[in-house]
Amino acid sequence: MLPEIIPNRSILKISGSDTKNFLQSLITNDVSHTKNGLVYTALLSPKGKYLFDFFIAPKNEDYLIDISSDNAYQLIQRMNLYKLRADVTIEETGIKVGRGIGNIPDGAYQDPRSDKLGYRVYDPSQTGSSIINWEHIRVENCIPETGIELKSEETYILEANFEKLSGVDFRKGCYVGQEVTARMKHKVELKKGFAKVQISETVPVGTEIISNNKLVGNVFTQSNGLAIAYLRFDRISNVMKADKAEVIYHEPI
Repeated sequence: MLPEIIPNRSILKISGSDTKNFLQSLITNDVSHTKNGLVYTALLSPKGKYLFDFFIAPKNEDYLIDISSDNAYQLIQRMNLYKLRADVTIEETGIKVGRGIGNIPDGAYQDPRSDKLGYRVYDPSQTGSSIINWEHIRVENCIPETGIELKSEETYILEANFEKLSGVDFRKGCYVGQEVTARMKHKVELKKGFAKVQISETVPVGTEIISNNKLVGNVFTQSNGLAIAYLRFDRISNVMKADKAEVIYHEPI
């Protein structure tokens, strides 16, 4: 099966002699992992809250950044604030992003977030159309999406499952927002976070989940009776409602 083009993705190229050290000082993951493949990572605010998530792929001596087109310009602006006198250049490209499931073609990368998400390929030589329900795969595996579940200046990445999604490395050096993220990892039991739930009918994104007249959380992306929900874990019960829909939480295996 030929890969399909992913809509609304932009590829930035970041180059210069200081590029690797520059990225290492900013992002949640270790850019050295690009030697073995694609890296999923995030850039946080100094307070440890999510700003951007993206993939990094090696390109000769440079790196490609695969990011939502809605956030590409803002990411360039943010990185330029940190650049100062470093020998780093960030520029947009016309490279397309493809994805597929099955045998990974030469030059493609396994999606590091989950094997279920198949592979990503940059500037594919051939493309096709797809009947794959990517959104259902994302919901079934509780993988948050920028602009829907992932909200700038609001989300904490550990509540968004970034550790399970290989989006953060706790063994690397410091990065922006590292202190808050490390404290949440080592000193705090997470009381909130994204989880997969069953839902009896479709409701508007953001609909509140209520139990015992208390707010439990909110419903986000939904597909075929499943949904990604943001929950307060201490308020989960056997009887939860989102408007008229019944919501059932199952403890992860």
